Amino acid sequence: MKILVLHGPNLNMLGVREPQVYGKNSLEEINHSLKIAAADIGTEIKSIQSNHEGVLVDEIHQALEWADGILINPGAYTHTSIALRDACVTVGLPVVEVHMSNIHSREKFRHHSYISEVILGQICGFGKDSYLLGLQALTNHIKNRSEG
Repeated sequence: MKILVLHGPNLNMLGVREPQVYGKNSLEEINHSLKIAAADIGTEIKSIQSNHEGVLVDEIHQALEWADGILINPGAYTHTSIALRDACVTVGLPVVEVHMSNIHSREKFRHHSYISEVILGQICGFGKDSYLLGLQALTNHIKNRSEG
């Protein structure tokens, strides 16, 4: 199984950016934890971070050629990007959205996700564990789908 992990804008600044909200783990530490967790369940991951919406859209499109699913933290694009939403619909791969903070308990503008409307589900509020929980949920879904 192969999973694309996408990290949106400003996530390259994890560990520095608002540690009281996002924790002290860097993106490299999160990617390392994901790689270990993926290997433990026989899954490969490819992690990409970009501050540019078009790069993320391109990666979603390219995933159609090689990936079994997508784990995405769209960052601020969660609340603004119809392009990311449409890319997820276009490729038709299973997608799980993750957020380190609980976006529903923060500023009102963060409560709405364009992406969550068209994907399997959303996990938020568990810090770096949101990624690990998302990976587990996504891989379980893919395995169950292939067995059923």
